[in-house]
Amino acid sequence: MARSKGLLSKGIPLSIHLRRRQQGDGKVSLYFEYYYGTSTSASGKPTQIRDYVYPGIFLNAQPKTKAEKDRNKELESLAKTIKAQMEVDLKKSQFGYKQAKGKGIQLLEYFNDQLNSRKESAGNFGNWRGALKHLTDYVTKHYYPALPLEAVDAGFMEGYKAYLTSTAKTTALNPLTSSSQNSYFAKLKACLKQAVKDDLLLRNPAEGVSLPRIVSTQRSYLTHEELQQLAKTECHYDVLKRAFLFSCLTGLRWSDIHKLLWKEVEVLGDGWRIVFRQKKTKGLQYLDISEQARSLLGEQRGADDRVFAGLSYSTSMNYALHQWMLRAGITKHITFHCARHTFATLQIYYGTDFFTLSKMLGHSELKTTMIYAQIIDSKRLEAANRIPLLPL
Repeated sequence: MARSKGLLSKGIPLSIHLRRRQQGDGKVSLYFEYYYGTSTSASGKPTQIRDYVYPGIFLNAQPKTKAEKDRNKELESLAKTIKAQMEVDLKKSQFGYKQAKGKGIQLLEYFNDQLNSRKESAGNFGNWRGALKHLTDYVTKHYYPALPLEAVDAGFMEGYKAYLTSTAKTTALNPLTSSSQNSYFAKLKACLKQAVKDDLLLRNPAEGVSLPRIVSTQRSYLTHEELQQLAKTECHYDVLKRAFLFSCLTGLRWSDIHKLLWKEVEVLGDGWRIVFRQKKTKGLQYLDISEQARSLLGEQRGADDRVFAGLSYSTSMNYALHQWMLRAGITKHITFHCARHTFATLQIYYGTDFFTLSKMLGHSELKTTMIYAQIIDSKRLEAANRIPLLPL
C-alpha cells in the first residue's frame, strides 16, 4: 500500500475518509484521506493538514458488463472494509490501546521477505516459492496486488483455502495434491504468525481456520518378486529399462534421472555417491547408491554427458513401459514415478527407518515420507502379532 512521506510524522489523525480520483486511463483510483485538523500560519491563515494513502485499488470508470459492475462492487466493498478497520484502529490509538506497526505493509511483499529469509534451506525455500506463486494468483484475481496485511481476515483465509482445494493448478495444469494444498496454506499461516511476532498484526487472522486435509491416495508400486521378474524381462528401450530399475534402487525422480550428468557420479571409498540438485525442490542432495545401481549407469563418458542419454518423456517410451510390464506379467497401472514408490515401499519393508528414508528421498518434511507407512500391510500384520499369546 503506497503512502505519502509525511504520514507517520503527523501523529494520530482525527478522521479517515474514503475518496476517489478519476484517472486518465479509464479507471477510478480509491484512496484514503487522513485529516489531522488545521494549523495557522504566521500571517494568521488557517491551513488544513491532510495526508493520503493509495492502496492500489482501481475501479472501471465506465463498467458495461455485469462482470465489470460486480468487480467494481467487490472492490468498493473491500475498500470500505479496510476503512472500517482503520477507523477501529484509530479509536484504539486515540484511547491509548496497543497498535500494530504494520499499517501499509503489503501481504505479498511481506510473504516474499519471509521467503527470502529461508534461502539457506533449499527444500523449504522451494515450498515457500511455490506457496508465493499461488498466493499471488489468488490475491491478484480476487483482491488487488497491493493488499495490506491488515486486510487479511478469516474470510480471506477461508477463500484462499477454497482456492487451493478447488481452483489452483500445477505448472502442468493439474489440480494440486492434498499434501501441496496443506503445505501452501501452512506457509501463509506461518507468515501471519510471524507478522504477529513482529508487531505488524495484533492477532493472527488464520487462528481457527484449519489446514486443508491431506487425503491418502492409492500409490502403485512393485513387490520385490515383481521387480525381479521385471529385471529378467526384455524392454524395447534398454535406456528405459536401466533408468526405471535405477529409480527402483535409488528412489530418484524421473526429472533428476533424466538430467543426471556423469560429473555428478562420484566414487566414495569402496562405493558410489550421486551429488545433484533436485529439479523439483532445488535442494542439493547427497545420495549413496549400491554397486548394482551403479552398474545400471553403464560405461562412464564425459563429465558433462548425460548418464541416461536417449531417455525422453514421449508417447513411444510410455507405451514401451506399458508393454514391458505386460510381458513381465504385471497388470498394475505402472508409471515411471511408481519406481520411486517401489523404492520407498521396499525400504520400509526391509526395515529402513522413516528419518533415513526421508533423507534418501529428498523430502523436506517427514510427514511426506510417513504417507508410505499406510501401504505396508504385511508390516502392520507383523506388528500386530508381536504380543505373545495370552493363556486364555
